[in-house]
Amino acid sequence: MRPKKTIPLSKRLFDKIVSLLLIVLLSPLMLFIALIVWLVHGSPVLFRQQRPGYLGKPFTCYKFRTMVERRDEQGNLLPDEQRLTRLGRFLRSTSLDELPELLNVLRGEMSLVGPRPLLMQYLDRYTPEQARRHEVLPGITGWAQVNGRNALSWEEKFRLDVWYVDHWSFWLDLKILALTLIKVLKREGISSEGFATAPEFLGSAEQSWEAREESPEHGS
Repeated sequence: MRPKKTIPLSKRLFDKIVSLLLIVLLSPLMLFIALIVWLVHGSPVLFRQQRPGYLGKPFTCYKFRTMVERRDEQGNLLPDEQRLTRLGRFLRSTSLDELPELLNVLRGEMSLVGPRPLLMQYLDRYTPEQARRHEVLPGITGWAQVNGRNALSWEEKFRLDVWYVDHWSFWLDLKILALTLIKVLKREGISSEGFATAPEFLGSAEQSWEAREESPEHGS
């Protein structure tokens, strides 16, 4: 069994200091965005969702709302692409929708840099190697985000996430933060083709084969 990783004190301290400074400095911008989101999307202003954090432990992730509650005649929510507004597209393309996650960083639930927090239902779909992305705190930005973001396949993202877990350093975090600023200005890799962000992760081919090999019905 792989030993449990601990979060370096230097990383935690850097996260708390920088996130607090950014919250103070960006509070006027965040209040302005909150007002615009309320005028366009209504209440609530923040999108809240349970996401898996360090070692898969759930936490509530905060973002500015980018979609509205549009439903079909049966009362079901329409696809994300039909609920994403022009304001929402702008917030996502500039990554301004991520600013409330600074609160998650300040609370110690996230880091400035780390694998992106995905959905709770993905936990059972990872291979053991892919699940190693949860050996560190999830981040607002990460190695996968500066190397393609949503233009990458899920398998490519997870390989980059695990590479980060194995190669973390303070200087690597600084490099990723600098590259993130460049990527945001260029607005690269915001979404996969045909999707508001990325398609749902349903498991990799490697995972499906492993599950088949372990099934008692295999070969019968």
